[in-house]
Amino acid sequence: MKTHSWAGKRFKVTRTGKVLCKKSCNNHLLTNKWKNNKKFAYGKKLTPQVAKTVKWLLH
Repeated sequence: MKTHSWAGKRFKVTRTGKVLCKKSCNNHLLTNKWKNNKKFAYGKKLTPQVAKTVKWLLH
């Protein structure tokens, strides 16, 4: 089964199986934002129900 291309661009699965998505507010106007906010683009964990659906889309 192929990976859904939109899901592959937006989510990442760690080695332990956690599903991470990209944080918002990292596209433009970055000069006015704090370094720590921009540093870790991937760091938002998803709820277990949503993570199960995303894993199914990525396999």
